[in-house]
Amino acid sequence: MTANPTLVEALRGSAVESTHRGAWAVVDADGDVVASAGDIDRPIFPRSAVKLLQALPLVESGAAERYGLNDEQLAIACASHNGEPRHVAVAASMLAAAGVDDAALECGAHWPYRDVVQREMAAAGRTPTALHNNCSGKHAGFVCLGCVLAGDADKRAFLSGYVKPEHPVMREVGDAIEATTGWRLADTPRGTDGCSIPTYAIPLRHLALAFARAGSGIGLREGRARAAKRLMAAVTAEPFMVAGSGRFDTRIIERLGERVFCKVGAEGVFCAAFPKAGLGVALKMDDGASRACEVVMAALIERFVRLDEAERGFVHAFADQPLVNWNGLDVGRLRWAA
Repeated sequence: MTANPTLVEALRGSAVESTHRGAWAVVDADGDVVASAGDIDRPIFPRSAVKLLQALPLVESGAAERYGLNDEQLAIACASHNGEPRHVAVAASMLAAAGVDDAALECGAHWPYRDVVQREMAAAGRTPTALHNNCSGKHAGFVCLGCVLAGDADKRAFLSGYVKPEHPVMREVGDAIEATTGWRLADTPRGTDGCSIPTYAIPLRHLALAFARAGSGIGLREGRARAAKRLMAAVTAEPFMVAGSGRFDTRIIERLGERVFCKVGAEGVFCAAFPKAGLGVALKMDDGASRACEVVMAALIERFVRLDEAERGFVHAFADQPLVNWNGLDVGRLRWAA
C-alpha cells in the first residue's frame, strides 16, 4: 500500500520538525473527483464531521417544524460545541420544546471545551451535565426526532436506548448517511462514537460526495434536499452554535457565510460543502492531528472557493500559521506542504 503524502509541515525555526500525512478528496454532486491526494477509497470513521447528515431526519421527518425549532436550535443539532452557556441553554430549549429534559440525553457528560467556562464552573462548585457535552445539540435533535417517531407511545420508554444501531432513531440516521454517501453501511465496519452512537467507516470519496449533494440538493430526494438546505441556512445564520468562541468552524462560516459549511470530526477528519461551487470535501490526517486538518481545510477553501483579497488573507492565516511559545515568541510555523 502506498503511503499517503505529507500534507502539513511543522517548522521549528526554518527546519521541518514534524510532518502530518493524510488524504483528501474534492468531489462534485455527480460523484466526479475534481481533485484529490492520497488514498480516498479506504473507509475511515468520519466521527463528528457528518453531524449535518445525521441531523437530516430531524428536519425531513417534520420534527423540527412540529417543535418550532429555530436557526440556533437547528445549527446546534449539527454542532460539536464548546459547552458555553448559550450552547447549553439552546440544547436545553430543544428538549423543553419536545416535553422532556436532559435526563433523556444518552451522550454522557464532560467538561466544556472552553477553558474559561471550565474555570467558572469549578469556582462555583458546579459539575458538567450531558448538556455540556459537545454533542448535546445533536442528541437533543435525536430526542426531538424520537419524540415524533414515538407517536402515541410513552416518550421516555421509546427514547430509551436511542443510541443503539437497531433503534428507530438510529435507523433513520443511518438511512440518511447511506443515501447521501451512496455507501452501504451494512457492509462496512461499525464502531461506537465518543457520544455513544454508531459510527460507520466510509471512504473520503463518498463522504465528499455526500457534502456535495447536501450543498446542492443534487442526487437527494426532494424532502432530504430541503432538509439539507434548511440546516445549512441555520448554520450560516448562527455559526456560533456549530462550534463556539475561537473555533475554526465558527470563524470560517462567520466570515464566508453560505459559501462554506465545514465541520470537524475527531481523529483528524474534516468535511465541508462549498455550495456555490457545487463541491464537497472530505479529508483525514493519518495521525489524527486536529491542528493539521484545519491547515488542509483552509488550503482547500483557498483553492476552491471564490474569495476576495481580504478573505483570502483571512483564510491563508489558517493554512500558514505561526507557532508561538509561552513567552509569545514566534518559534516556527505550521503550513500546508502540498
